[in-house]
Amino acid sequence: MRDYVIITDSCVDLPEKLAQELNLIVLPLKVTVEGKEYQNFLDEREIKIKDFYAILREHKKTSTAQAIPAEFIEIMTPFLKENKDILSISFSSSLSGTYNSAQIASKDLLKEFPGAVIECVDSLSASMGQGLLLTYAARLKQNGASLEEVKQFVLDTRLQLSHLFTVSDLGHLRRGGRLSAGMEILGTLLNVKPLLHVSKEGKLVVYEKARGRFKSLHSLVNRMVDTFDKSKDQLVYISHGDSLEDAEFVKSLILEKLPVKEKNILVNPIGPVIGSHSGVDTIAIFYLGNERTK
Repeated sequence: MRDYVIITDSCVDLPEKLAQELNLIVLPLKVTVEGKEYQNFLDEREIKIKDFYAILREHKKTSTAQAIPAEFIEIMTPFLKENKDILSISFSSSLSGTYNSAQIASKDLLKEFPGAVIECVDSLSASMGQGLLLTYAARLKQNGASLEEVKQFVLDTRLQLSHLFTVSDLGHLRRGGRLSAGMEILGTLLNVKPLLHVSKEGKLVVYEKARGRFKSLHSLVNRMVDTFDKSKDQLVYISHGDSLEDAEFVKSLILEKLPVKEKNILVNPIGPVIGSHSGVDTIAIFYLGNERTK
């Protein structure tokens, strides 16, 4: 069996140390702040996450860009020259064109390396939901699973990967087309917090609304309790938009209500690419469940 690598993009929002332990090859996506472009490396070498959220709090304009085929060609080529195959697992295609860019790049590279295997998979996931899926996939590889076995695992598991989140600033959802301007104004006046999940198509969907921050966090965990797969000794990831205290509060609720080991819960900030769209104080929970089927 030929050796292979797993390539993903920085929307995984994992700690750099964990990504290294998992031997993930992470393509940095880009964020532009007030006209200046930064690469979203997990080690924050170009832009610190704390600095990014300070920028958001100043209401400065940010935007993001998908990876282009040339960037995938650049990151994939050295491994192909080493006679290694590639499993590429990308940010949801319903939210970004990054997956399509990986496909285009793979087709071009297979002309140059006809004996290679390059498999591209749409994670249908985002942020640490994508990160959690990649964690399971990478650990399978480390335990000796073949490229095809890991690919099949991802295809079989991605729709069990539940994403639940709530945002604080409705303006980010409105600018992303998730809320109308009228709903943004009304929601702000009434202190209504939307609760969202990622659908089977990998899209963001509002499934409920809660009055106030405290109730929204409790509602997230209650939804998790209803949809959590208790048959598995599983990992739970929590991400936050520079709101660590609230993330730790959600962690405490999960430990109180579900049979999850504290060592299996990872809390990490949302990176600049996802954060540009979700905003300050977003809280998200990721786990294996049946939430996407509802």
